[in-house]
Amino acid sequence: MPSLKDIRNRIGSVKSTQKITSAMKLVAASKLRRAQEQAEAGRPFAERMGRMLSSLAAGVSGETGGPKLMVGTGSDRVHLLVVISSDRGLCGGFNGTVVRETKRQIARLQGEGKEVKLLCVGRKGRDLLRREYPKLIIQSYEDVGKKRLSFADADMIATKVLELFDAGEYDVCSIIYNKFKSAITQIVTVQQIVPFALPASAAADAGGDARALYEFEPSEERILADLLPRNLSIQIYSALLESAASEQGARMTAMDNATRNAGDMIKKLTLVYNRTRQASITKELIEIISGAEAV
Repeated sequence: MPSLKDIRNRIGSVKSTQKITSAMKLVAASKLRRAQEQAEAGRPFAERMGRMLSSLAAGVSGETGGPKLMVGTGSDRVHLLVVISSDRGLCGGFNGTVVRETKRQIARLQGEGKEVKLLCVGRKGRDLLRREYPKLIIQSYEDVGKKRLSFADADMIATKVLELFDAGEYDVCSIIYNKFKSAITQIVTVQQIVPFALPASAAADAGGDARALYEFEPSEERILADLLPRNLSIQIYSALLESAASEQGARMTAMDNATRNAGDMIKKLTLVYNRTRQASITKELIEIISGAEAV
């Protein structure tokens, strides 16, 4: 049975941990507000860009000689997965959910006879995937947006993705990330970005009369050739913003749970301490009474 000193030391240790988790919760809550505002502000632009490209792509989807980023290489043998995780831990299941989805995608693609390559953004996801798939990781990025996430960070990653595509390193590219819904809910999302995926509604409109008629100057093909690389950077930037907000939300929730658990543990240890102390006092009294009776 632990002594009173051991229990006091344990209570002090848990109280120190509780102070740390409480402080981390407050910091994450402060960062979450800014990250959430950035993510919500970036969504309309990314959605409108995708909608505009869908409208343009619907007009040339049936034609040959379109931009390579839209028509692809004509094959889907090699897949590049851009996995977005965090550089720091203590954020609950944030990184685990992304890694599990990545493993599912790898198993599915390899089961279909495809070749898979990984580009990791974030130290935690890279370290977890390196244990099972070290040969699949071709590039990794750390400390992306460490001070403040900017469009330049996304553009750097998009440039690498385009370089690999131009070099013929892959045929299809998808990003895997956590989309922010609330502080306690993050949705794991898999989004294809190369070649540009035409929504089903836009593809249906391309073959009918529902699509409005426009005249473009320059041509639709030239506009697409210029906008598709920009859209790649925008979609990656949007995914980074969503992931950053999700990370802070997951960390705030995890630290809140840790603080509550520490409080419960302190109550239980205090109860054990009081019972042990009472038992010790009772034992001493019994010894004194027994000694007095013996005399």
